[in-house]
Formats: sequence, structure tokens, C-alpha cells
Amino acid sequence: MPMYRYIIEDTRHVPPFNEPASQLTIGVEPLKIHLENVVAQVMGTQVVLGPTLRGREDLPQVKGESVVYRDSLWFDKEFLAYFVHQARKTGKACRAAFPASDKAFHTYTVPLTKGFEVTMDVASRSILFLCDLWYFPNGYAPEITPVVVPSDAREIGFYTVPDFMTMKQGDLTHYAPMRSVMSIESWVHIYFASIIFSNFARASRLDKTISESVVERLKMLWHAVIDQKQLLSASGAVKIGKNCDIDPSAIIRGPATIGDNCAIGAGVILDNCTIGDNVTIDAGCTLMMSSVGNNCFLPFKASLYLTQVMENTIIAQNTCLQMCVIGRNSFVGAGSTFTDFNLIAQKPMRAANIDGQLQSVGQIVLGSAVGHNCRIGSGMVVFPGRMIESDVVLIAGPQRRVITRSVGYEESDHHTIKFGDVHKRFYPRSDERDFELTEEW
Repeated sequence: MPMYRYIIEDTRHVPPFNEPASQLTIGVEPLKIHLENVVAQVMGTQVVLGPTLRGREDLPQVKGESVVYRDSLWFDKEFLAYFVHQARKTGKACRAAFPASDKAFHTYTVPLTKGFEVTMDVASRSILFLCDLWYFPNGYAPEITPVVVPSDAREIGFYTVPDFMTMKQGDLTHYAPMRSVMSIESWVHIYFASIIFSNFARASRLDKTISESVVERLKMLWHAVIDQKQLLSASGAVKIGKNCDIDPSAIIRGPATIGDNCAIGAGVILDNCTIGDNVTIDAGCTLMMSSVGNNCFLPFKASLYLTQVMENTIIAQNTCLQMCVIGRNSFVGAGSTFTDFNLIAQKPMRAANIDGQLQSVGQIVLGSAVGHNCRIGSGMVVFPGRMIESDVVLIAGPQRRVITRSVGYEESDHHTIKFGDVHKRFYPRSDERDFELTEEW
């Protein structure tokens, strides 16, 4: 009997990108491709794709042994493998769940989301969040058993701020999970999934493996001896693709992954980063705990800190991005700064979810989001937690150099400048119908 994979399609647009979550890049690949790869790794490559489902009401259409998931739900291989293993042991229809008390899920997965159902576990008297991820051993069954997937998160510090600036919180930490799930309903979820639940989680898994396995420690040490590098800079912690040109003076500290056909210039620093294919990072750039999609270009002395950059984007020289998400086919001009810390009002940031509602993110520090096909001029300063909608052009001038609030398409500078008609709109909102689709930039 074949194994089936059913997808519940979520067509809602995620702001500020004006695209469904399944089309957005998480790490270095679109969510849709990521989920296909994860299912293939866990269930095998011979999984048969079933008809697309419109919602939970279509679950009775499911046939045979199958996995069903909503295409806006991001989860990693470890989460799916744990869930399927436990579900198969029960022999029943099961649905993935996580406890509300889990620190990692409570901190990152729950805020800004409406994609989870809340229920009470009678046995443990604890609150559970049910995910749109099911396993059916033999077709649809109306009685579905929750399978609780713990994150087993480890607390990891990422920097220390003087007490007089953060009041009661000196050390800033993240909870790095062993298993992760996230409903992508806001740009903040892309940041959490790409950085905290991917790069931080990868570092936590490596640290756990080294601390618990003598064999793995010896393997890491052997790679370091052969490569004549420090432990976390050797091939045991740093994976480099084919045809890469890396300057000998570049410092790469793992765990890190670099794709094929990449060029990394002199003096570049990469620390716990994920780099896609055909990426050029020129001299003096610094990237820490960040992800850069395919075909991106970073000229000299660009800096990324806990930032996700989608494919085909340019981050110009002397630009600093902190805890941001940048869409595809965009340009951020030289000397621009995206700040991540409110100087005066030291309270948790707020951001918009998929319904446009502002809610607390639960984070004291947070950057901003830039949509697809944007052009951000040189010397701009963007305040924390702001959004710049897809297809927007911003030119620094006396009237607008500091971005203090979110910017929509109607406020784009290309509407008022000469030759502004050259910049076309590729990503209209879901309720807009009349737009001209022309060649890419």
C-alpha cells in the first residue's frame, strides 16, 4: 500500500509580502519545498501526493496510510519524525499537539497565531495546542488522538545588555528547540522559524550531540586535526557546497551551511549562518546567526545579525540589518540601518498577524520587515517592528529619512518621482484584481 501526502491549502496573504505562506522562503528554500523535503526524509521518497484539500472539513477524503498538513505550517524533520513514530505506535488516527507550558512553543509559536486549536488533555489536566498535522494509518477516522510533541528546548544566550538599558533583564536569551513547529501568519514567524527554530536549534543539537557522545566528539576533533582548524571552523561543523571560492582570511564558525557556487571575500565573518546557492559576500561583511537565500549579493562591509534574507536580493555596503526579514528581489541601499531596540519605551514589541491585527510579540528586541520587489534608498533608518510592503520604493530626503511607522504601497515614492512608472507592481494584495504583470527587474 502506498503512503499518501495530503495538503490543506492556505491562500491567505502574509503581510507585508502579499503572498501565501507556502510561497515564502524560510531559511534558503520556499516553505512548500521545505515541507515536501521533510516528508520525503521521514516517510520515504515514494509518497504519493493526494488531491488538495480546502480545509479541515475535507479530511474525510483522505485514503490509506497518509500524512495531512496545512501548507502554511512550518515544521522540521525532527518534529515530524517524532510525531509519526509516536502515532504509528498507537495504530490510531492522530493529530500533532504541543503543550501550552512548553517554553519554546509558548514564546515563539503561540504569539500572533490563530492556526491552532486549544484543547484540554484530560489525563494530565494540561492545555494543548492542536496543529493542522495529522497521521491516518488507514484512511480518515473521526476519532483522532492528540500526540504531544515536546520541544525539549535549551536556553541559549545571544548577548548581554547593561542593566540600566533593559531594566530587569540583563541577559537576552532564546529557547533553542530540538523539535520545532510554527504557523506562518506574520513576518515575525518567518524570523522565528528561519533563525531561532533553525540556526539556533541546529547549534543546540550540535552542542547536545557533542556533550552526550564521545564518538561524535572524536569525529569533530578528527575533522579539526585534518583541516588544521579550530573545532567549530572545521568540516565537522561547517558544510560547504561545490565550486565555492572562499578567501583564506574569511572566518567561518559553525554550525554553518554554505551552498554551491558561493564567493566569500577577504575578512568576511560568518557565525552560525545558513547560506544558499550562488551567493556573493564581499570583503569585510559580517553575518551572525543569519540566513541568506539563493542568488543574493552583499557588497563590502554589509552586516546581518539574526536576519533572514530571501533570494535575489542585494544588501548594499555599510548597511546593518538586525533581527529583520527581507523579501525576494529587493534592494537595501548603502548605509541604511534597521534598528532593533526601543531607546525609551522598553516593552515587548507588537506586530501584525495575517488578519492585520497588532499583537504583542513577547520580544523586547525586534527588527523590521521589507517585502518583495522593494527598493530602499541609501542612508535610511528604520525603527523596530515596522513593515515596508512589497513593491515599495523609498528614497531618503528631508521629508523622510527615518521610517517611524509601517509603509504601504500607496505611500511608495515611485508614485511621485519622475520615471516612477518604470517600477512595476508584482505583489498586489489579495483583494486587488487589476494589476499589470510584466517582466522581472
